[in-house]
Amino acid sequence: MSLRSDLRNFAIIAHVDHGKTTLVDAMLRQAGAFSARAELVDRAMDSGDLEREKGITILAKNTAVHYHAPDGQEFTLNIIDTPGHADFGGEVERGLTMVDGVVLLVDASEGPLPQTRFVLRKALAAKMPIVLVINKVDRPDSRIKEVVDDTYELFLDLDATEEQIDFPIVYACARDGVATLNQPADGTVPEDSDTLEPLFRTLLTTIPAPTYTEGAPLQAHVTNLDASPFLGRLALCRVREGEIRKGQQVAWCKTDGTMQNVKITELLMTEGLERKPAEKAGPGDIIAIAGIADIMIGETLADSETPVALPLITVDEPAISMTIGTNTSPLVGRVKGSKVTARMVKDRLDKELIGNVSLRVLPTERPDAWEVQGRGELALAILVEQMRRESYELTVGKPQVVTKQIDGKLCEPVERVTIDAPEEYLGAITQLLATRKGRMEHMTNHGTGWVRMEWLVPSRGLIGFRTEFLTDTRGTGIMHHVFEKYDGWFGELRTRNNGSLVADRAGVVTAFAMTNLQERGSMFVEPTTEVYEGMIVGENSRSDDMDVNITKEKKLTNMRQSTSDETEKLVPPRKLSLEQSLEFCREDECVEVTPTAVRIRKVNLSATERARATARRKHA
Repeated sequence: MSLRSDLRNFAIIAHVDHGKTTLVDAMLRQAGAFSARAELVDRAMDSGDLEREKGITILAKNTAVHYHAPDGQEFTLNIIDTPGHADFGGEVERGLTMVDGVVLLVDASEGPLPQTRFVLRKALAAKMPIVLVINKVDRPDSRIKEVVDDTYELFLDLDATEEQIDFPIVYACARDGVATLNQPADGTVPEDSDTLEPLFRTLLTTIPAPTYTEGAPLQAHVTNLDASPFLGRLALCRVREGEIRKGQQVAWCKTDGTMQNVKITELLMTEGLERKPAEKAGPGDIIAIAGIADIMIGETLADSETPVALPLITVDEPAISMTIGTNTSPLVGRVKGSKVTARMVKDRLDKELIGNVSLRVLPTERPDAWEVQGRGELALAILVEQMRRESYELTVGKPQVVTKQIDGKLCEPVERVTIDAPEEYLGAITQLLATRKGRMEHMTNHGTGWVRMEWLVPSRGLIGFRTEFLTDTRGTGIMHHVFEKYDGWFGELRTRNNGSLVADRAGVVTAFAMTNLQERGSMFVEPTTEVYEGMIVGENSRSDDMDVNITKEKKLTNMRQSTSDETEKLVPPRKLSLEQSLEFCREDECVEVTPTAVRIRKVNLSATERARATARRKHA
């Protein structure tokens, strides 16, 4: 096998918010990827609006830097920045098919967390060499030695080979662009280096150069898709064997086993954050090609004379599903929502399937609704939020788990949950998770007043858990979870104790009605909000639902009394986000999503019909 010694391909994997994108920023700056006049922005790789708002990476992206070694050699480093959240695991799995090694980033204080376990498991299964980077060593609460020990334990727990466990360790402060091979004191910035030079050197010696067979025919694997306003659909590929040129005729090996000869109209290679035209690319190069309108992820571009397809990319099965359909509320199409038909919604879901390999869309009994399956609540909520911003109006059902029959037994997904919280909330958290059929696996007290707990909890039990958890821990608790396995059905779970306050007629919310109702529970709407029968306007303080008249007006008389104009203070309403609304839903409720509002409503809007259905269930 021959080597491309001037090239290295690696992915940066980590738990969410451990500093992957910040490290890539520092590498781009120090490798001279930005011109002298370029405006330097933080988290340059997080290009989407939602990524910047939420502060997380959603899509895997690649960049390339040209590193000039002290001995005069020049290397091209192709870097894949992957999401840290397990809900976007399909992006991680796809990113790992493009690289030859991995940089594992771990926070010097938080240590390995569930998503660290998830992404590392994928890298070890692919038999890739690992470079461990302990980031944020300057944190006042950093505990570098313990975190390194915890990481070794994690490698052993995931059955890593001896070669994989023998990984180099780099200590870094990505925000300051500093790295060292010598362990610094806790809470201090490394003093023996002022650049990322030690990290660059470690990458060159640990990450293997791409290998290829001399004279082999072309094989390029499509691992991602993008779009250009000028060139149309772009296929992001890694060239495995041979050479590909602009204008070349190649064989397009499709997922259904058929082949078609196509022409490469444009060939682009990444430099920094830009894609620049290139004439040719060789083995190991990561490229973007234009000219094939319907190309899909996992397909192969091969030599037209001797075409050989590469294996398709496989990703983990979805664990959570929700029903997405057209908006069926009385307020449909009132404000800004221009895309309200079933055909428009279905076309948008089909478009999402092209670039999102971990998503599935299945038909339901209704022609205007579809079951959408994904890795987790967040991944599905991000899809709904994107559609909402594109002027779609939707009805979204309560998230459900995707069950399986294993050996004739009904099984459901189970999550590994890691919680960091102050000691005084230990009892409240234990009670919360015990009612959701959780089982504690491990607990650590660092002696700082905080405890770390590991639980195994059915995925059903975590739907709606985050809001209660943050309330009970006064906003101080930190929770992370990742899919662990499928296990036997846990039985009935009651995750929400309180019922709903349901509007019994259409109209406009009045302050007078809210004043009389606020002792019944907490409200979700404010005065002058337009409501309709069946819309949920608040959370009842009791366990059952209550139909209320929230549009009632004060009777006016021509008699004045000394007490008639006394003012009463309204409690500010709870404004629920899209994710919180989905968590709040019960089985007979759904969320109406429009570009300007998110409303919770009953699936059956008529109070009379709901009462009949309840009576029928009792008699049955």
